Amino acid sequence: MSHDPTLNAGDIARLAGVGRAAVSNWRRRHEDFPPPVGGTANQPLFSLPQVEAWLRRYGKSYQLSLGDRAWQRLKATGDLRLGEVVAQAGALLTTGASELEPEVAALVSELAERHGPLTAYEFLVERYLEAHSRQLSVTRDDVAELMVRLVGVGSASRGCGDGVDPGGEGEGRATVLDPACGVGTLLLEAGAARVLGQELGDGSAAIADARLRLRGVEATIVAGDAMRHDGFAGQKADAVVCDPPFNERAWGYEELVGDPRWEYGLPPRGEPELAWVQHCLTHVKPGGPVAILMPPAAASRKAGRRIRANLLRAGALRAVISLPGSDLWLLRRPAAGERPPSDVLILDAAADQSAVEPAWQAYLEDGSGQAVRIIDLLADEVDMTPARHQRRDDLGRAFTETRDRFLAAAATPPDLKVLDQPLDQPVTTVGDLIKEGLVTVSQAPPRMAAGDGDVPVLTADDVAHGTPPSGRTGTRQGLVTIQPGDVVASYSSVRVMADAGSVLGPHLTLYRVDARRLDADFLAGFLRAAGSRASTGSSRFDVRRTRLPRLSLKEQHAYGEAFRQLAVLEDALRETSALGQTLIRLGLDGLTDGHLHPQS
Repeated sequence: MSHDPTLNAGDIARLAGVGRAAVSNWRRRHEDFPPPVGGTANQPLFSLPQVEAWLRRYGKSYQLSLGDRAWQRLKATGDLRLGEVVAQAGALLTTGASELEPEVAALVSELAERHGPLTAYEFLVERYLEAHSRQLSVTRDDVAELMVRLVGVGSASRGCGDGVDPGGEGEGRATVLDPACGVGTLLLEAGAARVLGQELGDGSAAIADARLRLRGVEATIVAGDAMRHDGFAGQKADAVVCDPPFNERAWGYEELVGDPRWEYGLPPRGEPELAWVQHCLTHVKPGGPVAILMPPAAASRKAGRRIRANLLRAGALRAVISLPGSDLWLLRRPAAGERPPSDVLILDAAADQSAVEPAWQAYLEDGSGQAVRIIDLLADEVDMTPARHQRRDDLGRAFTETRDRFLAAAATPPDLKVLDQPLDQPVTTVGDLIKEGLVTVSQAPPRMAAGDGDVPVLTADDVAHGTPPSGRTGTRQGLVTIQPGDVVASYSSVRVMADAGSVLGPHLTLYRVDARRLDADFLAGFLRAAGSRASTGSSRFDVRRTRLPRLSLKEQHAYGEAFRQLAVLEDALRETSALGQTLIRLGLDGLTDGHLHPQS
């Protein structure tokens, strides 16, 4: 196998600014296209120097940035060592010590000099996570932000009453622990002055350590199995956040039968998540909060019923909140002599995550909202599945409100004329519009620190779902401010922005039009159509080659209005689909428990 840096077909497409289909065509049509030097039949790898030489020979423009060149050199070590090599790059940027090959070390250092050590390393880490997305589990940014806010730490925290003082009893030394920290996602969001983390793999632990230190955070990150070899035995943090591995059966059941951490009961062999819950409680100070993600089944499995009951009786388990794909458990280590609460918050927020913080605040203040009496849970199966505890007295009102929203969400498609033959119109391309000054293109920074400021950030998910900016960041250089009428595009979605005041998030591109000569909705419609045709998966298309007709501004406005109506219709369909599912569930529940009755 070649020792040159290698690329897959997606990398070549990105390098040349084309779609993956174009790369496939080149391989079929040109006998001299570089042969694979590694990989598999379905995912071949090609030599970077050979691909560059071929592109030059055929006069195909390409641009390999310094960051991409550094990344490709790191990748040349092979997938099995990639995490180790990315960790070594972090050591170079934080301590100056390097085990990298001299050429690779020089590229990483040059990248850091040009863009700053933090930005350079986050670029490399982001590429690493993309390359190993199936092997590495990373907590979603919005969930990570929610978790640290709910335990009351970090600059993003508004304080939820039952959390900790980020100042750490007035000393500015709040300590946050994540005993399954991965590459540091939750600890990065915590924003605490001091963090502790443990991760099974040496490479991931070293990457987390470098990411934190490059932000000036005092971090102690250790590698090892937290269940069998607790790296922080006897230490207590102000708060604990954790996204542990789910369904890991080889967690050490046999070796740990008599472990003192099992204060609420020996975790069953098939319930490793309950071992993580008790591990987290062991490492938090009395009165300190814990936020941990759990598989939904952990709220109802028969094997874990005794431990759930003991957690409730002691007042340790305060909330079970359903999120998309997982449940969030909020716990608090009981302080000596305090009276345990009489109820627990059980909330289904899978369809509306924004409901979590108001419900938690209401529960902390007076126990209202979706609180369920602990005595009722203990008398039953200790089943804390949120969907099971939908408030019955609100069911009729919820059904009526959901039905009204469903009916109001309908939208009308545009009235379009059908032609026997397509119009023969002069065309241009987005690239030509850019050259003529009708369109200005701006890219968002590859990554920005989330949750550490008051600047609203428009994310790729916001663009896809048509929701307001959901991210937050601090003021820094390089931010792209959005103006009304800007066209914002991700890999899969395009939107025309109506409001100002937010900045462009990672993975987004902004197209600002000269409104005197170009209609924003007109451009957005053709961009979206081209992207939809180019790919049904993850491949990318060359935006600059997108073709659109040369029309007068008046004619553009007509097209733009039709495209706008289609976008409104799409949003309405998405909303009615979600509301329809809720309406069906509420109707079934209401008809079967007597809160709803057929109209006579």
